Amino acid sequence: MNLIEVKNLRKDYATHKAVDDISFVIPQGSIFGLLGPNGAGKTTLLRMITGIFYPDQGEILFKGRPFDSHTDIHAIGYMPEERGLYKKMKVGEQALYLAQLKGLKEKEAREKIKYWFDKFEINSWWNKKVEELSKGMQQKVQFISTIMHNPDLLILDEPFSGLDPINSNLIKQEIFDLSRNGTTIIFSTHRMEQVEEICDRIILVNKGQKILDGEVKQIKQDFKQHVFRIGLGQQPNFAQVATHHFQIIKQQGADLTVKLADGSNTNDILKHFIGYNIPVTSFHEILPSINEVFIQQVQQTEPALQPATI
Repeated sequence: MNLIEVKNLRKDYATHKAVDDISFVIPQGSIFGLLGPNGAGKTTLLRMITGIFYPDQGEILFKGRPFDSHTDIHAIGYMPEERGLYKKMKVGEQALYLAQLKGLKEKEAREKIKYWFDKFEINSWWNKKVEELSKGMQQKVQFISTIMHNPDLLILDEPFSGLDPINSNLIKQEIFDLSRNGTTIIFSTHRMEQVEEICDRIILVNKGQKILDGEVKQIKQDFKQHVFRIGLGQQPNFAQVATHHFQIIKQQGADLTVKLADGSNTNDILKHFIGYNIPVTSFHEILPSINEVFIQQVQQTEPALQPATI
Protein backbone atom coordinates (compact mmCIF):
# COMPACT_ATOMS: atom_id res chain seq x y z
CA MET A 1 0.00 0.00 0.00
CA ASN A 2 1.22 3.49 -0.86
CA LEU A 3 0.73 6.12 1.82
CA ILE A 4 1.50 8.95 -0.61
CA GLU A 5 0.93 9.20 -4.36
CA VAL A 6 2.11 12.32 -6.14
CA LYS A 7 0.62 12.70 -9.62
CA ASN A 8 1.89 15.20 -12.22
CA LEU A 9 2.58 17.84 -9.60
CA ARG A 10 3.42 21.33 -10.81
CA LYS A 11 4.13 24.63 -9.10
CA ASP A 12 5.11 27.79 -10.96
CA TYR A 13 6.54 30.99 -9.57
CA ALA A 14 6.83 34.26 -11.45
CA THR A 15 10.27 33.56 -12.89
CA HIS A 16 10.62 29.77 -12.94
CA LYS A 17 8.99 26.35 -12.58
CA ALA A 18 9.72 25.17 -9.05
CA VAL A 19 8.12 21.75 -9.63
CA ASP A 20 7.58 20.58 -13.19
CA ASP A 21 5.26 17.59 -13.71
CA ILE A 22 6.67 15.32 -10.99
CA SER A 23 5.09 11.97 -10.10
CA PHE A 24 6.17 9.33 -7.57
CA VAL A 25 4.79 7.01 -4.86
CA ILE A 26 5.88 6.43 -1.26
CA PRO A 27 5.03 2.97 0.14
CA GLN A 28 3.70 2.82 3.68
CA GLY A 29 6.41 2.20 6.27
CA SER A 30 9.25 3.06 3.89
CA ILE A 31 12.06 5.55 4.41
CA PHE A 32 12.02 7.72 1.30
CA GLY A 33 14.92 10.00 0.41
CA LEU A 34 14.20 13.31 -1.31
CA LEU A 35 17.43 14.47 -2.95
CA GLY A 36 18.59 17.32 -5.11
CA PRO A 37 20.97 20.31 -5.16
CA ASN A 38 19.97 23.66 -3.70
CA GLY A 39 17.07 25.19 -5.63
CA ALA A 40 16.02 21.86 -7.15
CA GLY A 41 12.42 22.09 -5.87
CA LYS A 42 12.65 19.88 -2.76
CA THR A 43 11.25 22.43 -0.31
CA THR A 44 8.37 23.31 -2.63
CA LEU A 45 7.53 19.61 -2.93
CA LEU A 46 7.53 19.18 0.84
CA ARG A 47 5.35 22.24 1.33
CA MET A 48 2.80 20.92 -1.14
CA ILE A 49 2.78 17.49 0.49
CA THR A 50 2.09 19.13 3.87
CA GLY A 51 -0.58 21.47 2.50
CA ILE A 52 1.42 24.67 3.07
CA PHE A 53 1.36 25.33 -0.69
CA TYR A 54 -1.30 24.26 -3.17
CA PRO A 55 -0.13 22.84 -6.50
CA ASP A 56 -0.97 24.64 -9.71
CA GLN A 57 -1.54 21.27 -11.35
CA GLY A 58 -1.72 17.62 -10.35
CA GLU A 59 -2.83 15.95 -7.15
CA ILE A 60 -1.57 14.34 -3.97
CA LEU A 61 -3.26 11.21 -2.67
CA PHE A 62 -2.97 10.38 1.03
CA LYS A 63 -3.99 6.82 1.93
CA GLY A 64 -5.60 6.49 -1.48
CA ARG A 65 -7.73 9.64 -1.40
CA PRO A 66 -7.09 13.32 -2.18
CA PHE A 67 -5.05 14.99 0.56
CA ASP A 68 -7.13 17.26 2.79
CA SER A 69 -4.97 19.81 4.58
CA HIS A 70 -7.65 20.36 7.24
CA THR A 71 -8.15 16.74 8.33
CA ASP A 72 -4.91 15.01 7.29
CA ILE A 73 -2.46 17.53 8.73
CA HIS A 74 -2.66 15.93 12.20
CA ALA A 75 -1.36 12.68 10.67
CA ILE A 76 1.87 14.43 9.62
CA GLY A 77 4.96 15.37 11.59
CA TYR A 78 7.22 17.89 9.82
CA MET A 79 10.65 18.97 11.04
CA PRO A 80 11.86 21.64 8.59
CA GLU A 81 15.50 22.53 8.10
CA GLU A 82 14.74 26.00 9.48
CA ARG A 83 13.84 25.03 13.04
CA GLY A 84 10.66 26.44 14.57
CA LEU A 85 11.22 26.47 18.32
CA TYR A 86 10.45 29.59 20.36
CA LYS A 87 13.78 30.77 21.79
CA LYS A 88 12.38 32.43 24.93
CA MET A 89 9.97 29.62 25.83
CA LYS A 90 10.85 26.85 28.30
CA VAL A 91 11.47 23.43 26.81
CA GLY A 92 8.76 21.57 28.72
CA GLU A 93 6.10 24.22 28.14
CA GLN A 94 6.97 24.34 24.45
CA ALA A 95 6.76 20.57 24.00
CA LEU A 96 3.38 20.57 25.77
CA TYR A 97 2.11 23.41 23.58
CA LEU A 98 3.23 21.76 20.32
CA ALA A 99 1.73 18.41 21.33
CA GLN A 100 -1.65 20.05 21.99
CA LEU A 101 -1.47 21.82 18.63
CA LYS A 102 -1.28 18.34 17.09
CA GLY A 103 -4.51 17.33 18.82
CA LEU A 104 -3.30 15.65 22.02
CA LYS A 105 -5.17 16.30 25.27
CA GLU A 106 -3.04 17.77 28.06
CA LYS A 107 -2.92 14.57 30.12
CA GLU A 108 -1.91 12.45 27.12
CA ALA A 109 0.59 15.08 26.01
CA ARG A 110 2.30 15.10 29.42
CA GLU A 111 2.53 11.30 29.36
CA LYS A 112 4.07 11.35 25.89
CA ILE A 113 6.52 14.09 26.83
CA LYS A 114 7.61 12.21 29.96
CA TYR A 115 8.17 9.03 27.91
CA TRP A 116 10.30 10.77 25.29
CA PHE A 117 12.18 13.01 27.72
CA ASP A 118 13.06 9.93 29.78
CA LYS A 119 14.13 8.05 26.65
CA PHE A 120 16.34 10.90 25.46
CA GLU A 121 17.56 11.64 29.02
CA ILE A 122 16.58 15.32 28.91
CA ASN A 123 14.21 15.65 31.90
CA SER A 124 16.60 18.19 33.43
CA TRP A 125 15.91 20.52 30.48
CA TRP A 126 12.22 21.03 31.32
CA ASN A 127 12.64 24.53 32.76
CA LYS A 128 15.48 25.63 30.48
CA LYS A 129 14.76 28.17 27.77
CA VAL A 130 15.42 26.99 24.24
CA GLU A 131 18.02 29.74 23.74
CA GLU A 132 20.07 28.21 26.57
CA LEU A 133 20.47 24.96 24.64
CA SER A 134 23.11 24.09 22.06
CA LYS A 135 22.04 23.51 18.47
CA GLY A 136 22.26 19.75 18.97
CA MET A 137 20.16 19.89 22.15
CA GLN A 138 17.56 21.99 20.35
CA GLN A 139 17.54 19.39 17.59
CA LYS A 140 16.58 16.66 20.05
CA VAL A 141 13.71 18.77 21.43
CA GLN A 142 12.53 19.52 17.88
CA PHE A 143 12.62 15.83 16.94
CA ILE A 144 10.60 14.82 20.01
CA SER A 145 8.05 17.57 19.32
CA THR A 146 7.69 16.29 15.75
CA ILE A 147 6.97 12.64 16.62
CA MET A 148 4.99 12.90 19.90
CA HIS A 149 1.60 12.52 18.22
CA ASN A 150 2.63 9.29 16.43
CA PRO A 151 2.27 10.65 12.88
CA ASP A 152 1.54 8.36 9.93
CA LEU A 153 3.89 10.48 7.81
CA LEU A 154 7.09 11.93 9.25
CA ILE A 155 9.03 14.49 7.20
CA LEU A 156 12.61 15.15 8.31
CA ASP A 157 14.64 17.87 6.60
CA GLU A 158 18.34 17.61 7.58
CA PRO A 159 17.50 15.92 10.93
CA PHE A 160 21.15 15.32 11.92
CA SER A 161 22.27 18.94 11.61
CA GLY A 162 24.22 19.98 14.71
CA LEU A 163 24.20 16.51 16.31
CA ASP A 164 27.31 14.74 17.55
CA PRO A 165 27.87 11.09 16.47
CA ILE A 166 26.24 9.65 19.61
CA ASN A 167 23.05 11.68 19.28
CA SER A 168 23.01 11.17 15.50
CA ASN A 169 22.99 7.43 16.14
CA LEU A 170 20.19 7.86 18.71
CA ILE A 171 17.99 9.72 16.21
CA LYS A 172 18.88 7.23 13.48
CA GLN A 173 17.74 4.28 15.60
CA GLU A 174 14.47 6.06 16.35
CA ILE A 175 13.94 6.56 12.62
CA PHE A 176 14.43 2.84 12.01
CA ASP A 177 12.10 1.94 14.91
CA LEU A 178 9.38 4.30 13.66
CA SER A 179 9.63 2.80 10.18
CA ARG A 180 9.40 -0.77 11.53
CA ASN A 181 6.26 0.26 13.43
CA GLY A 182 4.59 1.53 10.26
CA THR A 183 5.49 5.23 10.12
CA THR A 184 6.32 6.43 6.61
CA ILE A 185 9.31 8.77 6.54
CA ILE A 186 10.44 11.34 3.99
CA PHE A 187 14.09 12.09 4.59
CA SER A 188 15.75 15.09 2.93
CA THR A 189 19.47 15.71 3.27
CA HIS A 190 22.62 16.68 1.38
CA ARG A 191 24.65 13.94 3.09
CA MET A 192 24.60 11.06 0.65
CA GLU A 193 26.21 8.54 3.01
CA GLN A 194 23.19 8.93 5.31
CA VAL A 195 20.82 8.38 2.39
CA GLU A 196 22.59 5.16 1.46
CA GLU A 197 22.53 3.92 5.05
CA ILE A 198 18.97 4.91 5.94
CA CYS A 199 16.69 5.07 2.88
CA ASP A 200 14.83 2.25 1.13
CA ARG A 201 13.88 4.39 -1.88
CA ILE A 202 14.91 7.77 -3.25
CA ILE A 203 13.86 10.40 -5.75
CA LEU A 204 16.37 12.82 -7.29
CA VAL A 205 15.07 16.15 -8.54
CA ASN A 206 16.88 18.98 -10.30
CA LYS A 207 15.54 22.21 -11.79
CA GLY A 208 12.05 21.17 -10.74
CA GLN A 209 12.12 17.89 -12.67
CA LYS A 210 12.43 14.28 -11.58
CA ILE A 211 15.76 12.83 -12.68
CA LEU A 212 15.33 9.33 -11.27
CA ASP A 213 13.54 7.42 -8.53
CA GLY A 214 13.40 3.87 -7.22
CA GLU A 215 14.86 1.50 -4.66
CA VAL A 216 18.38 2.37 -3.49
CA LYS A 217 19.70 -1.15 -4.16
CA GLN A 218 18.26 -1.22 -7.68
CA ILE A 219 19.59 2.25 -8.55
CA LYS A 220 23.11 1.18 -7.53
CA GLN A 221 22.73 -1.86 -9.78
CA ASP A 222 21.39 0.23 -12.67
CA PHE A 223 24.40 2.57 -12.56
CA LYS A 224 27.15 0.01 -12.00
CA GLN A 225 30.27 0.40 -14.14
CA HIS A 226 31.46 -3.25 -14.07
CA VAL A 227 34.31 -2.43 -11.72
CA PHE A 228 35.73 -5.21 -9.55
CA ARG A 229 38.21 -5.50 -6.70
CA ILE A 230 40.42 -8.59 -6.88
CA GLY A 231 42.64 -9.93 -4.11
CA LEU A 232 45.48 -12.13 -5.36
CA GLY A 233 47.62 -14.62 -3.49
CA GLN A 234 50.79 -12.95 -4.75
CA GLN A 235 51.75 -9.64 -6.30
CA PRO A 236 51.66 -10.03 -10.09
CA ASN A 237 54.06 -8.42 -12.55
CA PHE A 238 52.87 -6.30 -15.46
CA ALA A 239 52.98 -9.16 -18.00
CA GLN A 240 50.72 -11.27 -15.79
CA VAL A 241 48.01 -8.63 -15.38
CA ALA A 242 48.02 -7.11 -18.88
CA THR A 243 45.02 -8.37 -20.86
CA HIS A 244 42.31 -7.14 -23.19
CA HIS A 245 39.64 -8.49 -20.80
CA PHE A 246 39.96 -5.64 -18.30
CA GLN A 247 41.58 -2.30 -17.62
CA ILE A 248 43.55 -1.84 -14.41
CA ILE A 249 42.27 1.18 -12.51
CA LYS A 250 44.40 0.73 -9.41
CA GLN A 251 46.99 -1.69 -8.07
CA GLN A 252 48.00 -1.80 -4.43
CA GLY A 253 50.32 -4.69 -3.71
CA ALA A 254 48.45 -7.89 -4.59
CA ASP A 255 45.08 -6.10 -4.76
CA LEU A 256 43.73 -4.89 -8.09
CA THR A 257 40.78 -2.69 -9.00
CA VAL A 258 39.78 -3.37 -12.61
CA LYS A 259 37.11 -2.37 -15.10
CA LEU A 260 35.70 -5.16 -17.24
CA ALA A 261 36.04 -4.63 -21.00
CA ASP A 262 33.04 -4.75 -23.30
CA GLY A 263 32.41 -8.28 -24.51
CA SER A 264 34.21 -9.87 -21.54
CA ASN A 265 32.77 -11.40 -18.39
CA THR A 266 33.93 -12.21 -14.87
CA ASN A 267 34.91 -15.75 -15.86
CA ASP A 268 37.42 -14.26 -18.29
CA ILE A 269 39.07 -12.41 -15.40
CA LEU A 270 39.32 -15.53 -13.26
CA LYS A 271 40.61 -17.67 -16.16
CA HIS A 272 43.28 -15.05 -16.86
CA PHE A 273 44.85 -15.39 -13.41
CA ILE A 274 44.41 -19.16 -13.31
CA GLY A 275 46.44 -19.26 -16.53
CA TYR A 276 49.35 -17.68 -14.65
CA ASN A 277 48.83 -19.93 -11.59
CA ILE A 278 48.00 -16.89 -9.47
CA PRO A 279 45.43 -17.72 -6.76
CA VAL A 280 42.46 -15.36 -6.45
CA THR A 281 41.74 -14.86 -2.72
CA SER A 282 38.83 -12.39 -3.06
CA PHE A 283 36.65 -11.07 -5.83
CA HIS A 284 33.73 -8.66 -5.62
CA GLU A 285 32.00 -6.01 -7.66
CA ILE A 286 32.23 -2.35 -6.60
CA LEU A 287 28.88 -0.64 -7.00
CA PRO A 288 28.66 3.15 -7.30
CA SER A 289 27.70 5.09 -4.21
CA ILE A 290 24.54 7.17 -4.18
CA ASN A 291 26.82 10.20 -3.99
CA GLU A 292 28.45 9.19 -7.29
CA VAL A 293 25.07 8.60 -8.93
CA PHE A 294 23.84 11.95 -7.57
CA ILE A 295 26.78 13.91 -8.98
CA GLN A 296 26.67 12.13 -12.34
CA GLN A 297 22.96 12.70 -12.86
CA VAL A 298 22.95 16.32 -11.70
CA GLN A 299 25.95 17.15 -13.90
CA GLN A 300 24.19 15.67 -16.92
CA THR A 301 21.28 18.05 -16.43
CA GLU A 302 23.45 20.98 -15.32
CA PRO A 303 26.93 20.63 -16.89
CA ALA A 304 28.32 23.79 -15.29
CA LEU A 305 27.66 22.53 -11.77
CA GLN A 306 30.81 21.28 -10.00
CA PRO A 307 30.69 18.53 -7.32
CA ALA A 308 32.09 20.85 -4.65
CA THR A 309 29.04 23.11 -4.89
CA ILE A 310 26.44 20.38 -4.47
